[in-house]
Amino acid sequence: MADAPQISTLGDLRASGYRPRSVKDEVRANLIGRLQAGDDVFPGILGFDRTVVPQVQNALLGRHDFILLGLRGQAKSRIVRMLPSLLDEWVPEVEGTEIHDDPLDPVSKYARDLIAERGDDAPVSWLHRSARYGEKLATPDTSIADLIGDIDPIKAATRKLTYADEEVIHFGIIPRTHRGIFAINELPDLQPRIQVGLLNIMEEQDIQIRGFNVRIPIDVLMVFTANPEDYTNRGSIITPLKDRIDSQILTHYPRELGIGVEITRQEAWAERDGGVKVAVPHVFREIVEQVAFEARASEYVDQKSGVSARLTRAALEDLISAAERRALVHGEAETTVRASDLEAVEPAVTGKVELVYEGEQEGAQGVARALVGKAVAAIVKTYLPDPTEKASGAGSGSGGGRAAYREVLGWFSRGNTVDLDTDLAFPAYAQQLDRVDGLGALVDAHTTPTTPAEKASMMELALEMLHQHSLLGKDVADDGASYADMMGSVLSGLGSFRPDDDDDLDDEDEYRRFG
Repeated sequence: MADAPQISTLGDLRASGYRPRSVKDEVRANLIGRLQAGDDVFPGILGFDRTVVPQVQNALLGRHDFILLGLRGQAKSRIVRMLPSLLDEWVPEVEGTEIHDDPLDPVSKYARDLIAERGDDAPVSWLHRSARYGEKLATPDTSIADLIGDIDPIKAATRKLTYADEEVIHFGIIPRTHRGIFAINELPDLQPRIQVGLLNIMEEQDIQIRGFNVRIPIDVLMVFTANPEDYTNRGSIITPLKDRIDSQILTHYPRELGIGVEITRQEAWAERDGGVKVAVPHVFREIVEQVAFEARASEYVDQKSGVSARLTRAALEDLISAAERRALVHGEAETTVRASDLEAVEPAVTGKVELVYEGEQEGAQGVARALVGKAVAAIVKTYLPDPTEKASGAGSGSGGGRAAYREVLGWFSRGNTVDLDTDLAFPAYAQQLDRVDGLGALVDAHTTPTTPAEKASMMELALEMLHQHSLLGKDVADDGASYADMMGSVLSGLGSFRPDDDDDLDDEDEYRRFG
């Protein structure tokens, strides 16, 4: 942060050549400079480069008040909170004023009287841009007094002033953000009568207090956020106010898996300080992100509510924590995430998706497990051969498709099982997986693991993918899971038989068989 200018009086400020300008002109000028310099105006905002960000910049260049409309977890608040970076770093204000009066354009009675009394000797202080941003989360109990202000009868009585005198006003948060940016989150939650109170600010750029003839011009850039669901569930934006919001900008979830992975990498707390180094192979980052993609397409999840990007952040943190805890139990200095750790992702999913009636019938945990299972099935087959491809010309002869798993499935068909306790130390974990004929060779042939632990994790993912495609049975217990031949699982009552020629399960069967 640069130091504030040393100018301390109105006379010195005039001599410096300073000229007042509106906050929208200020933001516009600074945005122009940033764009011409090739700067990243909204650093850390990923996936919006060709959609949301240009529209926000267009609104600011047009000196618009605007609203960001989108489902939960679409970076609306983050974008809004970056806007103060487009303000001048320091601006002068009349010292002691409540609403940051510009010394050359004072609007409050206090500032006008002070300048009239002291002239060029009127004291000037400097306001940093971080103090020129105000934000309010709209709630049904928000009042006009909170936002705009009200008459203070105690002040009127103490100073023996009439209610029509400006000095009896107790200013709300919007006037206190004069010459700055003010944001209202979840605008539809404001009661209609409170929204009406914003009309004058939007149209005339001034405030009125009750019925008294007190009008104070306010210079503020107004920004709003809203969730489309709120229009029906909790309220709506009144038409006159919506008409005064110059631009409505639609946000969205990441449209590409890679973008989602980078957002989660940026947001999640992955670099821990507990003495254990946890390696997260990229495949697991993709699986975590795919869970959100599956949820956003699931008929069991309420799509109107949305699936927040916070789900993947919390899921990745839970996944890392599961591996970290296991390492701490065994006194290991480093570990690698495993497929069995994906069970730890479920709490992050159940708390962040709203289920429709059918989803409630299946149960939150069942839906969460199914979403994780679908994510594994979708992602792992981009690394290993797709077991749903029974034969594909050269594929079956070169180890492609289901043929690649012949040796692995044959081992299980002879009655062998793999028992993987959640807290197995690595030597015992790797030993269990190495018992499976052809499993290690399969992973070596199609992937390039950099460590034995990473190879073992990929081997377990291969088994989980085969289970998800109903080629292996799986018995889940509190302390771990066992993989076995599908027919053996049927005979043991652990699963349901599905003939080889019908691997594509419908959604209902998928949810019921997982776990």
